[in-house]
Amino acid sequence: MRQPKAREATYADIEALPPNMVGEIIFGVLHAHPRPTPRHGVAAGELQAELALPFGRGRGGPGGWIFIVEPELHLGPDVVVPDIGGWRRERLTPFPETAFIETPPDWLCEVLSPSTQQIDRTDKLAVYAAAGVGFCWYVDPIAKTLEVLALTDGKWLLAATFKDDDPVTAQPFEAHTFPLDVLWVPGPETHNK
Repeated sequence: MRQPKAREATYADIEALPPNMVGEIIFGVLHAHPRPTPRHGVAAGELQAELALPFGRGRGGPGGWIFIVEPELHLGPDVVVPDIGGWRRERLTPFPETAFIETPPDWLCEVLSPSTQQIDRTDKLAVYAAAGVGFCWYVDPIAKTLEVLALTDGKWLLAATFKDDDPVTAQPFEAHTFPLDVLWVPGPETHNK
């Protein structure tokens, strides 16, 4: 006996989720997950802060970017929520007044969690490629790594990797270098004896 075709998720399915859940629709399927852990939030917040002054405000860097934490992106039929989205300022003009953004980011970052990394590394990455997002960074606060992916001829290529406290100079923000360990939750003090 043939199974009936599953109903495609709609935005009403996202609106029906409890407030502690993040909802995304990817290839017609609703994906819901709880808000990120504090370790995840620290990594995202510190990366956004590291990039905002030189690239958002032009302090110590070229400026010209807008960064948004957890933007709701409507990319064709898909609704996705990366941890950070970055747009070259001229591409987000006029600035959206809606609760969502339809202009694909030029750069985005996914902070990996055990519960979401499978979808982040597969289906969401395909959605980002189809929308023409130029760069995707994967930050893993548990493994303490950063992977930089660049969209080249419609395919994602690994452009760079960093670990622990490596100095990070990476596309599209190579005008600024920062130590990767600024993204990690500080450990217990070891120098007090």
